Amino acid sequence: MIKINVKKQSNYPIDTPLLKKGLSRFLKEKGIISDTEVSVAIVGEKKMKNLAKTYLKENPPTVHNVLSFPYVESKDKFVFPPDEKIRLGEIVLCYPKLEDEAKKEGKLIDQKAGELVEHGALHLLGIHHD
Repeated sequence: MIKINVKKQSNYPIDTPLLKKGLSRFLKEKGIISDTEVSVAIVGEKKMKNLAKTYLKENPPTVHNVLSFPYVESKDKFVFPPDEKIRLGEIVLCYPKLEDEAKKEGKLIDQKAGELVEHGALHLLGIHHD
């Protein structure tokens, strides 16, 4: 079972069930079949800039459309956790940025959100681009 938690910083009009369904399907296509958890956060530009500054050390910070933060077990924790869940990490989407990109590309907001979540999931799975 794949569990996807979605948190919105504001009342952004994202179809959460559709986003969860699409991400779950995408992860299954990539071979994730065991108990897995992933979180998706939908935030504004201020929060995204803060994340870029804090974690990417950008100064001045950029408003990214998506950032991914893999879950990292510390050395003193279980190699195989007792609950046997794989925690992939968190995908953060910047709603104003994705809304702007969707308009420019002639796409629905939910379609663009799905694309960005899949891109973020690839990073959580260790697949990166140049």
